[in-house]
Amino acid sequence: MKVSYKKLWKMLIDQDMKKRDLEKAAGISHYTINKLNHGDNVTTDVLGKICMALNCTIDDIMEFVDE
Repeated sequence: MKVSYKKLWKMLIDQDMKKRDLEKAAGISHYTINKLNHGDNVTTDVLGKICMALNCTIDDIMEFVDE
């Protein structure tokens, strides 16, 4: 199973936010954004910070997809 963060990127577009804005709002690093961009694994702590910053739940920003 692979993780897709397409929902997160769509949410950023809908809220007129850039990835840099998310970095600041969630207190995460540029390196972490790159990992998300490539569909790599990140910690639940990071996902929690993003959800808090965007006022959403984890299933609003990610999903598992078949490879």
